[in-house]
Amino acid sequence: MREAMRPPGKMLTLPDGCRLFVRDDLPAGAHRGSLLLMHGLGEHAGRYAHVARFFTERGYAVRRYDQRGHGLSDGARGDVSGSDTLLADAQAVLEDWRLSPHAAPPVLLGHSMGGLLAARFAVERRAPLSALILSSPALGLRLGGGQRLLLKLMRALAPGLALPNGLPARFLSHDAAVVRAYLDDPLVHNKISARLLCAMLEAIDIAQRGAASLALPTLLLVSGDDRLVDPAGSDAFFRRLPAAQSAQHVYPQLYHELFNEIGAAPVFADLELWLASLSEKLPA
Repeated sequence: MREAMRPPGKMLTLPDGCRLFVRDDLPAGAHRGSLLLMHGLGEHAGRYAHVARFFTERGYAVRRYDQRGHGLSDGARGDVSGSDTLLADAQAVLEDWRLSPHAAPPVLLGHSMGGLLAARFAVERRAPLSALILSSPALGLRLGGGQRLLLKLMRALAPGLALPNGLPARFLSHDAAVVRAYLDDPLVHNKISARLLCAMLEAIDIAQRGAASLALPTLLLVSGDDRLVDPAGSDAFFRRLPAAQSAQHVYPQLYHELFNEIGAAPVFADLELWLASLSEKLPA
């Protein structure tokens, strides 16, 4: 089914044989810079066509890809083999992109789980980047005592068993059409394993501890009414960042998917102003 649904793009084969679906969106005019987009848990990069268009219209070459276990890419849905797997995949995607005319260090944009992975990727300096944009990043998770006990048991007994993640899709956006499209999308899944959740918790710890040393222009776009991740994690990360190179915008009335909200216009406006302030620093 996934093969039949494949839009224009390519399958990138990794050293372990896993194939990732990759799509490049190129600007029609002058090339201003490059951007790599990392999507969130259970979704896929096809949901970000309008975000890619926002950047291509402003001169950016955009690469977006379905992470392992997501969308049109290979891999067990909602599971990873190790805590480093998705980071190594991102490195491979960037290494492949360096062979193209868009080889300059890109802006890295991540949403939700993708924002968490992007933050860890940046603080660990896994590849040269020009800037970092985090949209509702999963830099904090709300896990109660019972959930942590269950996680401990599942990690010991069945670490790779992917179960429903329990995330309330109705709080993705105030736009009912967005929620309905998400629920009806055959490439979206709601699975997560104990191994993947532990990988996310490890990434939170690494990103938070490394934030103070992140010498990279960084923008956080944060949902103030986020019911899927804890926005306090974004605030903690932001407060640790070097002040001269960081900015944060919090949208108190918006839900998790800021780019898909009814009130998304201020989000895109703030993003455009921030990009303009970086125009002389970003690769041409």
